[in-house]
Amino acid sequence: MPGMGWWVLGVVVGLLAAAYLGWLTARINRLHRRAATATAALDAALVRRAAAAAVLAEQLSAAGAAPAEDLYATARAALDAEPADREPAENDLTLLLRRLPELVTEPMPGWPAVAGASRRVALARQVHTDVVRDALAVRRRVLVRMLGLSRRHRTPAYFDVDDPGLADEAAGAAAGSDHPSAR
Repeated sequence: MPGMGWWVLGVVVGLLAAAYLGWLTARINRLHRRAATATAALDAALVRRAAAAAVLAEQLSAAGAAPAEDLYATARAALDAEPADREPAENDLTLLLRRLPELVTEPMPGWPAVAGASRRVALARQVHTDVVRDALAVRRRVLVRMLGLSRRHRTPAYFDVDDPGLADEAAGAAAGSDHPSAR
């Protein structure tokens, strides 16, 4: 039975390869589930920010502030945007929110909610970007491509939105600075 050693070695190698492929497939499935969850969390954060901006626009409109109509229209556009138009609509909202403290001289009672929602958008976007990067890195592996292990899943995509960057204004308002919402 001198040839029996090769058979045993072949079975062990085959079992190790099957275990590795099983682990790799589970990892691909797990990363794609995480990417889908991160996409849903980012979408929810974007909706909350747009809703908070719409409420702020209504408050500004009641106070007679000039940019209220533009803010409301931009927030509605972000809320109602189709998936293909979502990134530009969110970027427009971010730019308008970033300029808003310069445009409005009245107090903005809804500003802390918008600033908090913007911070959550930034965090959700960072998590989404990290998860998508990991999923794409696994998809690029030679063995995954050769065996088509990720073909059951859609390719995750980055969501390229401008960094909200409203945290400084909110911190200034909370500290009692000259920010319009601090008055």
